[in-house]
Amino acid sequence: MAGGPGSYVLGEEEKKELLDVMESGGLFRYGVPGVDGFKHKVASFEKEMAEKIGVKHTVATSSGTGSLLCCLAALGIGAGDEVIVPGYTFIASISSIILSNAIPVLAEIDKSLTIDPNKIEELITDRTKAIMPVHMLGNPCDLDPIVKIAKKHNLSIIEDCCQSFGAVYKGRRAGTYGDIAAFSLNVFKTITAGDGGAVATNDDNLYERAFGFHDQGHKPSRMGVEVGNRSIVGMNLRMNELTGAVSLAQLRKLDTILTKLREKKSKLKNLLGNLPHVEYRKLNDEQGECATLLTMIFDTKENAEKFCEAVDSKPIAYSGWHVYNNMEQVLNKVTGARANCPYDCPRYPYGREYKKNMLPQTDDILSRAANISVGVVDRGLGSPFGININSGDDEIKAAAEKIKGIVAKL
Repeated sequence: MAGGPGSYVLGEEEKKELLDVMESGGLFRYGVPGVDGFKHKVASFEKEMAEKIGVKHTVATSSGTGSLLCCLAALGIGAGDEVIVPGYTFIASISSIILSNAIPVLAEIDKSLTIDPNKIEELITDRTKAIMPVHMLGNPCDLDPIVKIAKKHNLSIIEDCCQSFGAVYKGRRAGTYGDIAAFSLNVFKTITAGDGGAVATNDDNLYERAFGFHDQGHKPSRMGVEVGNRSIVGMNLRMNELTGAVSLAQLRKLDTILTKLREKKSKLKNLLGNLPHVEYRKLNDEQGECATLLTMIFDTKENAEKFCEAVDSKPIAYSGWHVYNNMEQVLNKVTGARANCPYDCPRYPYGREYKKNMLPQTDDILSRAANISVGVVDRGLGSPFGININSGDDEIKAAAEKIKGIVAKL
């Protein structure tokens, strides 16, 4: 089946939490503990997640996209503001900026498949308000130089952790380096509730604003619907108790999931050894990545295509709305200070136009890169072939032998 590692370990724990909610009859995230059987699963998830990743505050949301919108709103990013974001990321990173009336400024990636820190400063203008590093495919970005650049230019950092729940960079969880961070619980992510997400921050004011944006402007209220002054004009991006129940059970499995993934990826990589025509993706923290995928970068585009054809896959360059070249709803459009969306329109002041092949370094890397599944089985991400979190040694060995045999014939 397709899905992330969390999808493969759904079991009695999730059923127990769900039945707990169903038997209580309280599906709404708000209530009073001990009254009418309210089980406060969403609030418990928020509390345990904050403790798990090491932040003061989290806000559970209905999706990773909603979490990104909350982050942008919390920082007050809006019309005419520029946000630097990599050209290789799920489209939500880019569309959330557009839907905030702001301007995505696309940046190159390096061989880690995350934003290239050496290519950020040249994109900064007097309208730049934030950098959005995306911890892509479970691999945390090289955060030290990014943080340094942000401090130098007085920019905010929004960490997009949607594909890297639980990843670690130099001893700290991804999501704790920036001002605010977004997480996803989509079916293809490290842990899952089908859909859902969360915002994380150590800043009290950003927490209040993110919470308000996710719930019609209400100030943080864990157990009851607040009545009184609102902090911000908001939306309804709340998580319900059923989603909270599954999220809570999955969160408690996070470390076990990551340990298994890292063990299985290590076995696969050791069996493969040094392959001709191939280098592995750069890891910014060898021990801290989620190990959901093994990414191979071939010496030529032709070799990458031959390999992928043999495993019924495609190079990452063709992986749908994860690559700016494939985002037809953005390409050949303009965003600008007076543009709400990237519609066909005359160029606005300070506008940005998005064209195919505008990021040559990114294009080159992705055209030569192929994903092998370790925990995320997803044709849309370019990883329909490989292993999964439940694969045994024989299955891992068979996958390795097939990969070596194909590469040997290139």
